Amino acid sequence: MSGSTLPGTGDDDAPDRVVLHVDMDCFYASCERLKEPELRGQPVVVGMGYEEGETIGAVATASYEARAYGVDSAQPISQAVERLPPVERPDLGSADDDRGHYRPVDMEFYQSVASEVKAILHDCADTVREVSIDEAYLDVTARTSWERVDDPPRASGAAEKRTLAEGLGRHVRERIAREVGVPASVGVAPNMATAKIASDHDKPEGLTVVPPGSVAEFLAPLPVEEIHGVGPVRAGQLREMGIETADDLADADPGVLQDRFGDRGVELHDRAGGVDNREVTPTGLPKSLSRESSFSEATTDAGAMREKVRALAAAVAERARSKDALYRTIGIKAVTTPYDVNTRAESLSGPVDDPELVEETALSLLSEFEDEPVRKLGVRVSKLSFAAGEQASLDGFASATVADGGSEGETESETESESAGEDAAAESTPAESRSGQFSLGEFE
Repeated sequence: MSGSTLPGTGDDDAPDRVVLHVDMDCFYASCERLKEPELRGQPVVVGMGYEEGETIGAVATASYEARAYGVDSAQPISQAVERLPPVERPDLGSADDDRGHYRPVDMEFYQSVASEVKAILHDCADTVREVSIDEAYLDVTARTSWERVDDPPRASGAAEKRTLAEGLGRHVRERIAREVGVPASVGVAPNMATAKIASDHDKPEGLTVVPPGSVAEFLAPLPVEEIHGVGPVRAGQLREMGIETADDLADADPGVLQDRFGDRGVELHDRAGGVDNREVTPTGLPKSLSRESSFSEATTDAGAMREKVRALAAAVAERARSKDALYRTIGIKAVTTPYDVNTRAESLSGPVDDPELVEETALSLLSEFEDEPVRKLGVRVSKLSFAAGEQASLDGFASATVADGGSEGETESETESESAGEDAAAESTPAESRSGQFSLGEFE
């Protein structure tokens, strides 16, 4: 999709950067609700150790409904089940207790859903930095601007009037909800640190916009621990110095902060004042490109399925060509009822750029599912190559079907880009991000 077709598109030469931080809300719990829609509105806890005979484990994430009972991410599972006994464990608690629905971590499924979200993000921005499975930064400066809209409804966040940038942020959030079915919160700001804070400002499903000129005012009253990079320990140290709010931190002597915390102290001082000159840089070249689309309801209409796959194949092939990418594998995803994710792929003898082959292969792989009720379809090209070189001859085409992720070792987490990379840890609070999603690196 070109920038000119997106809501919120403005002049490409806007003087101030426009950065979006997209943060999925209780992502694992939201994914479980995709599999089991009856869990919507119910307290959901994802973790390990709650099963009978097990006592050691932790909460990976808890829905907002579960948090109302004192259950939260990174909490020992023993404490969680005391506060909110599992429906699955009638032997725990009393008959009168409110109960929650506990589910084990299904990382393969979560990665599959995340790949759909990432496909949207890469479609809506020229530069995407994927920080983790459930959050990313987008630089959309070339696609929108801070230009005000003359006759808007009430603006979001710190903005006095709506801007084109807000329109694009709203479009991204609503497209994720509509096409993937999981909620996200979006922060829009002229720099990364402020955008991250903004995405947490009005959860869940929030949209907070902080235009240039409003950043310092927006940040000033916030507790110091809300500044990106200030964890609980650092917040305690700052409070010992009489620094309680972002405004206090911005007004503090940067020399004193450097003496106490080194260069990190100066960095936090700048962020508290709304200064963050980091550029949104991608974590690596994408390993695969995909497009997916849902039906309004599950269908067995083979003609409708084929029509959708043709459109998806054309979109994926065009996207690969726009990135000067060749591909060695062509695949599809078919989500069948109740919510079974099936992937099939064919590998080529060498890298190609061939839209007709993408369509032909995708339709061939689809034939396996044309008699089943299908909720969603996707087309993917992978094993990408961006180096200049000749394509493999199609005379030497050799295919091998890869079923359900198969022998090539591809996983849905690879669908859009590499994992967060070398400084991902610096982008989120240890153990628990502000989205309430417990890091599986800590969890495991």
